[in-house]
Amino acid sequence: MGIAVKSVRLTVAIAALAGAVGLASPATAAGKAAYPEQMEWSWTGPFGTFDRASAQRGLQVYTQVCSSCHGMDQLYYRNLTDLGYTDDQVKEFAAQFEVQDGPDSFGEMYMRPAEPSDPFVNPFPNQAAARSANGGAYPADLSLIAKNRAHGFGSIGANFLAMLQIKGSSSGADYLHGLLSDGYVDPAPEGVDLMPGQWYNKYMAGGAIAMPPPIYPDGVEYEDGTEATVSQQAYDVATFLAWAAEPRLEERKETGVKVLLFLAIFTGLLIAVKRRTWADVKH
Repeated sequence: MGIAVKSVRLTVAIAALAGAVGLASPATAAGKAAYPEQMEWSWTGPFGTFDRASAQRGLQVYTQVCSSCHGMDQLYYRNLTDLGYTDDQVKEFAAQFEVQDGPDSFGEMYMRPAEPSDPFVNPFPNQAAARSANGGAYPADLSLIAKNRAHGFGSIGANFLAMLQIKGSSSGADYLHGLLSDGYVDPAPEGVDLMPGQWYNKYMAGGAIAMPPPIYPDGVEYEDGTEATVSQQAYDVATFLAWAAEPRLEERKETGVKVLLFLAIFTGLLIAVKRRTWADVKH
């Protein structure tokens, strides 16, 4: 299965998740952000794993929508093999992007196709260019956005409590899904004054967000035939970004289970040795 890259409209390019990383100015009537719905995520729980099909669809949404404005500097193309892609597929995908390299033998920098060892290509050469293309807002890196946008008790606490389905908290994936799927409210509630170029999103602190809704029904054509509803696209890209933030999550869980099993067996042996050692001791 190939990984296609398709061009998108200018409005969608500008819309690529800029507000999701805190690029909004405060609204006049600032208030607490609403808590997004807690979704069922495959990777939660001690034995949970990432849904590869959903994450692959999320990569497609990121590539066709989000990557027009946002980079993922901490993610490398070679990491995509962990999502089920072959080495050849990853090479083909990476080669669709260009990176600057050099200097060559003449002392000149040059452009070459990206390779699996390269980090995801940033859409802008520098921060000034990114701000200029986005009306002054800087579309920050999305590598860790799923860890940084948890609600309720800080990033670590909220993600953990959301995993346990504790009300009053939401994981970063919940936040991303809510913000992209049903967070936009038009017109804005009474008493909320937005600056030009802002939209209202109930999941943003203060309500103001510096991007228009980036996802539309059938905005992408999924390669596996899944219906590309707004909610489905938001769910899939949230899954992909959650994986990107913790690509070794499953390995850590597997290691943790092995450690717990070892400790349980070791504790049993210690108890058996202790009883045998003290069996003949009279009290």
